[in-house]
This record gives sequence, structure tokens and C-alpha cells, in this order.
Amino acid sequence: MKHIVFLFVVVLIVTSCGSTAPIVDRSNQLPEHAVRIANDDLEYEIIIIDIGFDTYLLSIAKPSNFYSQSYYEQKNIFYVSEWNIRAGNPMRYDPSLYENQIAYEQGIDYGLDVNYKLYNYFKFVEYKYKVRFR
Repeated sequence: MKHIVFLFVVVLIVTSCGSTAPIVDRSNQLPEHAVRIANDDLEYEIIIIDIGFDTYLLSIAKPSNFYSQSYYEQKNIFYVSEWNIRAGNPMRYDPSLYENQIAYEQGIDYGLDVNYKLYNYFKFVEYKYKVRFR
């Protein structure tokens, strides 16, 4: 039987409504193999703790400038929508894989780095866990 490494996708969104506290840099406190996806200007952060994702980014993923930011944004809209459907249906989809929903809003400029890493996380999930997003 295959052992599935538990996936923790932590989505922290700090909105600017009434909040003036800066984001604390936790990059030196991340567990080994964790990948931080962040746009500090938007106070947006995703921390992915999934063994192999950092290696995937360095060895298998295409370079960030391979596609345009708008390409990544369009793909992420699709992937996030499908991910959130699965996260909301734990009886149908593996709740240890789809633990949390992802707050990704169309029309917000998260930047190339965030969109690139988020897109490649979905590609990594397809690669590692042999799932397909429709």
C-alpha cells in the first residue's frame, strides 16, 4: 500500500481592512523542505509542506519565465476552483490531500513568483499523487 505524505497547505491572507500589522518573516522558521509562496506587498502567503516540492521546482518545473504571468493566472483560476471543490467534499476526495481551501481571487495581481509557484504546486500534485484536475 502506498503511503501518502500528509500535505499541509496553509493559506494565510491578511486583508488590509483595519489591519496595519506587518507580516512577520517566518522564512527562517519553516520546516525543512517547506516552500513559502508570498507576495509581501499584498500580505499574501502560502506555505507548502510537501516533501519533494522544493526538488520538483528546481529539477522538473520549467523556468518561471517559460509562460507569462497571465497564463499562470488563468491556469490557477481553474486549478484553485477544482482544488476548492475537492477540499469541500471530503467524502468524495481524499481529505488528507485536500486539507484546506485556497483563497485565490481573480483580478488580484499576486505577481509572477506567486502564480508560478502555485501553478507548479498543482502540477506537482498531479505528478506525485497521480491525480488529474479536469
